[in-house]
Amino acid sequence: MMRAILMPLAALALITAGATPTSSRAQAAAQAPASVAIRHAMEASAAGWNAGDLARFVAIYADDALFVTPKGVLRGKSVISARYAPSFSAGGNSRGRLGFTFLEMRGIDPTHAVLIARWTLTGATSSETGMTTLVFERRDGAWKIITDHSS
Repeated sequence: MMRAILMPLAALALITAGATPTSSRAQAAAQAPASVAIRHAMEASAAGWNAGDLARFVAIYADDALFVTPKGVLRGKSVISARYAPSFSAGGNSRGRLGFTFLEMRGIDPTHAVLIARWTLTGATSSETGMTTLVFERRDGAWKIITDHSS
């Protein structure tokens, strides 16, 4: 499961993007360093999880994303969405509140980056935590997860 968010990435000033945005907010995001854009995308994904908005949660995934689980590899955003769907409702997510601590980010090239983070799910009576390694690719002006390995 993709579980990670909230990072201080002052040390990383990667790539600037060159997309043609349709609004000033989109323009700012397109021109932000990769670290900032990825952080914002991760924060939006976690906010979707916490609000019970599955579409917003999975918006960060590429359509052809791979998700490595203990039971095997899931292929495609629609399959990843189906895996998570049972825990989503209008009131939030039954598995708890999602948060991330960003630990390391590395640029691979101008269109790829790797993020290593700790995810935490906090429920009413318990919490769980683990690690995630996410490979991002810049597609159509946005950073998308192409590979998610979470444990």
